[in-house]
Amino acid sequence: MLFNSLAFVVFALVFFPIYFGLRGRARVVFCLAASYFFYGWWDWRFLGLLLFSTVLDYSIGLAMAATRVESRRRRLLFLSLAGNLGVLGVFKYFDFFMSSFERTAEAIGLGFSPPLVHLILPVGISFYTFQTLSYTIDLYRRKIETPERDVLLFAAYVSLFPQLVAGPIVRADSLLPQLRTDHGIDWPRIGRGLELVLWGFFLKLCLADTAATVVNPRFAELEAFGSLAHLVGVVCFSFQIYSDFAGYSLIAIGLGRIMGLDFGVNFDRPYFSRSFSEFWGRWHISLSSWLRDYLYIPLGGNRGGSLLTVRNLFSTMLLGGLWHGAGWTFIIWGGLHGFYLALQRALSAPYAAAVRVLRVPPAVSSGILILTVFAATNLAWVFFRAESIGEAVRILHIIAGFDRMTLPPGQQIIGIAKTFMIATVVVAVDAAGTRKSIRDRYFASTPLRIAGCVSIALGIALFGTFEGASFLYFQF
Repeated sequence: MLFNSLAFVVFALVFFPIYFGLRGRARVVFCLAASYFFYGWWDWRFLGLLLFSTVLDYSIGLAMAATRVESRRRRLLFLSLAGNLGVLGVFKYFDFFMSSFERTAEAIGLGFSPPLVHLILPVGISFYTFQTLSYTIDLYRRKIETPERDVLLFAAYVSLFPQLVAGPIVRADSLLPQLRTDHGIDWPRIGRGLELVLWGFFLKLCLADTAATVVNPRFAELEAFGSLAHLVGVVCFSFQIYSDFAGYSLIAIGLGRIMGLDFGVNFDRPYFSRSFSEFWGRWHISLSSWLRDYLYIPLGGNRGGSLLTVRNLFSTMLLGGLWHGAGWTFIIWGGLHGFYLALQRALSAPYAAAVRVLRVPPAVSSGILILTVFAATNLAWVFFRAESIGEAVRILHIIAGFDRMTLPPGQQIIGIAKTFMIATVVVAVDAAGTRKSIRDRYFASTPLRIAGCVSIALGIALFGTFEGASFLYFQF
């Protein structure tokens, strides 16, 4: 079920009055049933996969707590990893790896035609798989001391509808205790939740879906556009991917806030980052922290010297890219970010020394770094968006050729102007949000907050695109 659909509006209008009218176990059961209904609205057949992950990790959690034998605990952890990643691998990666192997075999003269399964990718499988894995890994590490024994509560943790299909990825030690508590009606909290939902819809309907009208034609007909048009399209995609995913996250976090749940922060003005490590501390924070805690640090992190650190960075980012999609373009996207992080480690000290010697003002230095990170991130986004490596390379070749430095006339110009106008508003709001004094003054003033919500609602009514476009991260 899409947040930006009439079906979800009806769902929410029914869900919240009943939710606040229930207490204790009845509320947990209702949340579970509503979440399964929400997910099953797309395709009820995939509820079985959600149930499989739930039962598997619930059972493994109990079994892990019942033994102190480390070898048995490791086997149980391996069973969780194999079960969850096995299902994810079959549905998301089997055809990709088989097709890649077939092309490699053909290139070296071997005839090989592996079977393909052609399975539909279940919505949200990457997200809830990582969420349940974090539970069993934390139990194995004893970060969680005792397993959850209430199977319905655990099932509600895995399937909770606001963040089920596109995150944030919420850890068990954070969310399970919140689900055990009855959260009553708290109007200031609900008001803040509605503000987040409203701003999330503005990002999605006004910026992301408007930018899509500029981006999609360029990637559909590469040769029809020149250098400037493609450059504008790439920048528009950077705003599209940010506002689409940040918009979804804000809606999910806002819905959770209304329910009395804290899902944390998933985006924190990433395009204001002055380094690539800062970017990944601001972009998709729940996934970044997951990759750091369960992949990068176990690989050794930055503890083994420069070469091993670079290896760990590349390994983490390559797998992070593969997590996003079964395609070489996503692997290259992840590899580019691994390269950026490694290059940052090599150049940070020389750059800081040059800034000191040349007495570059801090504001100018920050501006240079922000623009550099933004430009390099845009370069990587080309591979993220492209259907193939060849398509991405062709777009970059057109941009670098400085050919046809004009923009297409007519409706395209309107879409570009509208996208950059709305993007300017979003950047201005994000920039104002970096100032604590401005944030404090705004949230302390009820009239300002009401005026802000009215302005956002008017913006959605005037500039929103109401075609029910799916969120980009549903495909991951």
